[in-house]
Amino acid sequence: MQARELRRTMASSSGSDKSSKQHICVPNDLSKKVRRMSPVEAAKFDPVKAAEEAIGKLSCKFESWMKSEADRLKEINKEAQLADFTMDNYDSLFRCAHDIKGQAETLGYPLIGRVAHNLTLLLVAAKTQRSYPKELISQHVSAINAMISEDARDETNRLGVALVTRLEEASAPFTDLVGN
Repeated sequence: MQARELRRTMASSSGSDKSSKQHICVPNDLSKKVRRMSPVEAAKFDPVKAAEEAIGKLSCKFESWMKSEADRLKEINKEAQLADFTMDNYDSLFRCAHDIKGQAETLGYPLIGRVAHNLTLLLVAAKTQRSYPKELISQHVSAINAMISEDARDETNRLGVALVTRLEEASAPFTDLVGN
């Protein structure tokens, strides 16, 4: 049987707790799926060099990937703002911001990662307080899109650093409640 067929969640309906669930996790032995190298091949193989070459081949797509994620964030924010932050669009907005936060450094956009990180903290604080600072959330989304348009990637971009710093300062009354 395939591992994904074995992975499933079973709801148990014993007693009065009908919402309890049992998670079954099947170990995934990746070593069985990888071809073994001969000693000669292994001696010639440099995993770091191979990874750098792979990233080099993909790097031409990083900008379009980041732009695509930022566009998705903008659309989700627009929907959330119009719907007055329902649980579904809040979750979508948080997931998208969290994805950007996780990918930004790898894709060469550490400043955008800082904005996305701050946005995730802001969203957690807003959910906790049940108060959504719509304008501040939108400013984070707009900042991410502007930084991509202006290619503000890292600390060498003074305007980008100033923007991130200002967003962090404006968000502090909310984000200080949830910590970093």
